[in-house]
Amino acid sequence: MERNYRTLWWQHFLAIICFSVLPLILVALILYNTYDGIYTNKVEETLRNNAENRRDAIQLFLNERLSQVYMLAHTNTFSELGSEERLDQIFKIMQAKSNSYMDIGIINSAGEHVAYVGPYYNRLKSVNYHEETWFKAVMAHGFYLSDVFLGYRQTPHFIAAVSVRENKNTWIMRVTIDLKNIDDLLRRAWTAEHSDAFLINNRNALQTLSRFGGKFLEPPQCPDFSAVANTKVIRMDYEGKNSFYAVSPIPNTKWILVLKENPDEMLVPLQKGRHWTILCTAIGFLVIVTCTALFTNAIVNRIKATDEENAGNFNMLMQANKMISLSKMAAGVAHEVNNPLASIAEKAGWMKDLLLEEDIKNSESFQEFDDSINKIEEHVARARKVIQNLLGFARRMEPAKEKININNLLDETIGFLENEAKYANIELKKDYRDDIPIITSDLSQVQQVVLNLLNNAIDSISENGTVTVSSRYIPDAEEVRIRVADTGVGIPQERLNKIFDPFFTTKEIGKGTGLGLSISYSIIDKLGGKIQVMSKVGEGTAFTIILPKR
Repeated sequence: MERNYRTLWWQHFLAIICFSVLPLILVALILYNTYDGIYTNKVEETLRNNAENRRDAIQLFLNERLSQVYMLAHTNTFSELGSEERLDQIFKIMQAKSNSYMDIGIINSAGEHVAYVGPYYNRLKSVNYHEETWFKAVMAHGFYLSDVFLGYRQTPHFIAAVSVRENKNTWIMRVTIDLKNIDDLLRRAWTAEHSDAFLINNRNALQTLSRFGGKFLEPPQCPDFSAVANTKVIRMDYEGKNSFYAVSPIPNTKWILVLKENPDEMLVPLQKGRHWTILCTAIGFLVIVTCTALFTNAIVNRIKATDEENAGNFNMLMQANKMISLSKMAAGVAHEVNNPLASIAEKAGWMKDLLLEEDIKNSESFQEFDDSINKIEEHVARARKVIQNLLGFARRMEPAKEKININNLLDETIGFLENEAKYANIELKKDYRDDIPIITSDLSQVQQVVLNLLNNAIDSISENGTVTVSSRYIPDAEEVRIRVADTGVGIPQERLNKIFDPFFTTKEIGKGTGLGLSISYSIIDKLGGKIQVMSKVGEGTAFTIILPKR
């Protein structure tokens, strides 16, 4: 059964691809997912650290302000701070250390300003804070940090206040602090084009302005993080946009720090890594596919060559088996047929002698009798020739070993047929090489094969054609080649593999026994050589005899 080499090619190709490309893709996915997880965790850790650092900076700022107020309130008496001239001196010292202070005031237990230093003296000096939330909180807890608000100033600020109990009298030092320093801290967190940083309170109201929207003291354009109790890094979608959020509550305040980052900016190296992974995988895939195709071609071509070699060996084995079987059969047939043929020939001769007698000779059917006896003798002669060929085929004598000049052998053999070729207007061309060495073989058997091929070539042409006989020496293989090519009718492709079979002939019935090529094949095989044939219908046939030098 002939193999389907195309199907075999695809089977080998896909099998190799599956066992090579799939592991490559699997490894690439595992490496990328591992790298993605590690890098994403690194980004989240960096964002967490950034949020905690900003939180600690804001907390430090607030603690410093609160500590400074606390220290001033406890190192000065109510009567000293009640002097606005003294309070102004202290306020100037505070502003020299930090420009975040907007004003300062001393408030008694009734909520009245005892002393005030700041730009809103006329407006705030007479204000009573007794009912204010911050006043009640500082009186109850000893200190207070307010949310950010606008107030009279219409500028975002917050209050830091401490209460002091002196001689059974409680009073408060209150300072107003603007957000400039906190805003600076938040702006430094804008590490990329779409970064944002802002503060919200526990009611989800903006305490500082957001970089990309949201009104002051209103909810920001992001998820509600007002209930977050610990530092967290969250990646989530909000209004169709995916973002990283780092959220960190600021201790001792109602404020929560929110840092927002765009993943496309934060994960740029990861995106580059993805592209490089895809590119390397694609290149690896192309290399594997190319190498696999080449390797598969080599394998399938090797299988095809092996199949052809095995088919050739099988054909040779079949041919050899046919020859062995035929030689046995030929010997038996020749023996069994020769005796009847001898008897027929003898009786035909006796009958011919009888026809010469006077009475029969004058018979009206004499000529018909004479023609019939002649035909009997003709067919007996033909049958004897077949028998002789069979006996020669069956005996298969061991070849002699003698020195042969191939060119001389060809000249001598061609000489046998020159007259026959000339009569049919067939040209016998000679194409010999001078470098043909003397070989060791059986001269008569080689000559018999060449003569048989020449006879076949002349029969194939019939008349008006050319038979070319050439000789070549192949040094690398140490072999001599004899080629007999004709311009005859040619042999159909489907018959080429049968021409060496016994009794197979392309000649008309009665003109060939079908044993010539079988015997020639057997002779050359016995001599250690080969016979090759090439033919094309309408153009001619060429037989090549390959003989070893020794």
